Amino acid sequence: MLPLQGGAVPTEEEEMTKQVITVDGEDTVVREDTAKAFRGVHWALLSLAAFILIAALLFFGGFLRMASDGETPQTPVDRGQGTSNR
Repeated sequence: MLPLQGGAVPTEEEEMTKQVITVDGEDTVVREDTAKAFRGVHWALLSLAAFILIAALLFFGGFLRMASDGETPQTPVDRGQGTSNR
């Protein structure tokens, strides 16, 4: 730690860099670690919402229903159209 003017040792709060985040439309100056945590929570919630939206689109689009209907799709070999052994 480097001493401040007058030989005082900086506190943890004085050492941290500051960043600006927007909360309810107002810009707020906070410590760097607080800003990273704030942004991390927002990214986590956004990622979770995107995952749920994609899963819902697949489900209601029928893709998941087709994949889990319990029947195995027939391949050309099952239908007798496979390649013959020479």
